[in-house]
Amino acid sequence: MNFRQQLESRWRDADTLLCVGLDPDPRRLPRALRDAPDAVLRFCTAIVDATADLACAFKPQIAYFHAARAEDQLERLIAHIHGRHPGIPVILDAKRGDIGATAEQYAREAFERYHADALTVNPYMGLDSVEPYLAYPERGLIVLCRTSNAGGSDLQNLELANGRRLYEHVAELVAGRWNRHGQNALVVGATFPEELARVRALVGDLPLLVPGIGAQGGDIDATVRAGGTTAGGLMINSSRAILYASEGLDFAEAARGVALDTRNAIRQALKEPHR
Repeated sequence: MNFRQQLESRWRDADTLLCVGLDPDPRRLPRALRDAPDAVLRFCTAIVDATADLACAFKPQIAYFHAARAEDQLERLIAHIHGRHPGIPVILDAKRGDIGATAEQYAREAFERYHADALTVNPYMGLDSVEPYLAYPERGLIVLCRTSNAGGSDLQNLELANGRRLYEHVAELVAGRWNRHGQNALVVGATFPEELARVRALVGDLPLLVPGIGAQGGDIDATVRAGGTTAGGLMINSSRAILYASEGLDFAEAARGVALDTRNAIRQALKEPHR
């Protein structure tokens, strides 16, 4: 199955919109793991196995693996997810944004080395920075649109000559002529529910990756109300709140508890009358 089919299958069959982010900071790993040469892998696979039935996707953040010199562990982690939990898509969060031959190498890294099902990218350099990834028609391309950080407003909320905001222009490009294979998606933060609703109105049923709940304070109910669709429509990401629920030997069980509560809160939001 391609990325979109996997995602829709998880929305439907697992009844979940929760995306579990994997941002392994060696300084925050349980003490029992910190000295192990494969500590990052062991930590992440334990989290994955504890939360897989609750997740519509997993999202490893590549910078954490690079900084820990754990690229090989990232390869093994993604292989573990695909082997142990087939059908759950893996989104490599790398936010790539270069052009030409360099972008081609980034595409090879994401899709041939790591075998990710989707990749986050930055649209600032235009179609040239996106096109190399479209050579992989089965893989998802998740483009930054209205991000959850406060500084995103410096550029994303700029008003263009036609009266549209820059993030709205990006949304229309990604949902329109850039979406050659039907595998595109957008990143829109839970911290800006009004903009999230505006993006949803512009892009129809295009999937939206929504960071910003949990540690960043985004509201689940507002997120579902603004961006949900009848099929699901959302990958609501939580990373730190799940990963670091405990620093003890019970870290995986604690992570599952937070993931379960988050998944259930999303389900409850979907049942509210405004839906």
